[in-house]
Amino acid sequence: MKFLVITNAPTLKKDSVYQAYSPYVREMDIWFNSVDTVKIVSPTKYNRPLLTSAFKKQPLVVSIPTLNFTTSLEALKSFFFLPIIFIKLLNGMLWADHIHLRCPGNIGLLGCMLQVFFPKKIKTAKYAGNWDPKANQPLSYRIQKRILSNTFWTKNMTVLVYGAWSNQTKNIKPFFTASYTDDERCKIETKDYSKTLRFVFVGSLVSGKRPLLAIQIIEALQHKGYSVTLDLYGDGVLKSELQDYVDANKLQNIIVLHGNQSSPIVKQQLKAAHFTLLASQSEGWPKAIAEAMFFGVIPIATAISCVPNMLDNGNRGILITPNVNEAVVAIEAALSNTKTLEQMSESALAWSQYYTLDLFEDEIKTLIQN
Repeated sequence: MKFLVITNAPTLKKDSVYQAYSPYVREMDIWFNSVDTVKIVSPTKYNRPLLTSAFKKQPLVVSIPTLNFTTSLEALKSFFFLPIIFIKLLNGMLWADHIHLRCPGNIGLLGCMLQVFFPKKIKTAKYAGNWDPKANQPLSYRIQKRILSNTFWTKNMTVLVYGAWSNQTKNIKPFFTASYTDDERCKIETKDYSKTLRFVFVGSLVSGKRPLLAIQIIEALQHKGYSVTLDLYGDGVLKSELQDYVDANKLQNIIVLHGNQSSPIVKQQLKAAHFTLLASQSEGWPKAIAEAMFFGVIPIATAISCVPNMLDNGNRGILITPNVNEAVVAIEAALSNTKTLEQMSESALAWSQYYTLDLFEDEIKTLIQN
């Protein structure tokens, strides 16, 4: 089978092999296991640091320019490149037996438009953003969602989305992302909520993840007399600003910014943690939450995208608003009942340990073979 991937994610050549953003590569390696030949149509340049890994099955790569409409000059250049990109996308679709779109994104949008001309070819689309019909999103995202969910324009396509939403067309399939295998399933001893409560934050230190809010929630809990700690794992533009806040408010004894750490280190810390904090502005499938739940860590998160589904509307975690005082009230309410915390932890673990990489690979095989 000839498998075509159309994506915004840059494919970079390093040391004579093609590489890309590591979490994306780990997922695509699973897709590639079930096909004979892979071709990726994507940008091949990226001017910022990026954690990359090499694809196990090396793809054929068709380089296209990056589309950028943030400034007038960039928009003009992008419009100039559009005919070139259209031709390369069409040639790729003519070549392919299976067309796979990675959405949302500008290249994904073009793929959504052009796949209309290939109604008999098998197609899948992975919509990695927020599928919530009520979400306030850019126009290009809304157009992609409209095309993908229209079964007249989108033939023979299964659209993988995060979360179960009402009133969806028959081609929309609730899906998931996994990080751990069946063999990594483990029983966790009942956590002790009577001593120091260990919180973790795993994610980029950028405004969209609201790491400062996580810090301020822990600060407020300490002021209320709770024995708490917060370990932040991740890097980003806000790191120095966050460290300054910790230092200025004398929180060094309870809050530590560790920067990026290896998966085994983060995994070990999750096993020892009580709660994970992620008050994001927007998410697709927040892997940081699912990974923490795998080890019985209770998630504390904002009710965005599929997070309420993941937390079973508060039965597997604590849903908060992005307000320090309101968040603290919700957390205190949960802390008042140890039995409820234990049940949340057990439910979180059972739910997350169902969604393993083994199940993910089985689901992918079914999608490709059909």
